[in-house]
Amino acid sequence: MSTRKKYPKEFKLDGFSLVLEQGHTNTGAAKSLGVNAGMLGRWVKEQQAGNGHAFRGNGKLTPE
Repeated sequence: MSTRKKYPKEFKLDGFSLVLEQGHTNTGAAKSLGVNAGMLGRWVKEQQAGNGHAFRGNGKLTPE
């Protein structure tokens, strides 16, 4: 059984920056970072939601 890979907040923010600030596609940015495009898309969506809970880390649950 494989364990889930954990990515630091800074890594996720770099992916977010590639997509929204530098104009790369999710697929292209994900390929250059070595992650799944769907995962990168989820990171971007969480960051864009702007609710202050994006990339909260393991065990740090949202108020809901």
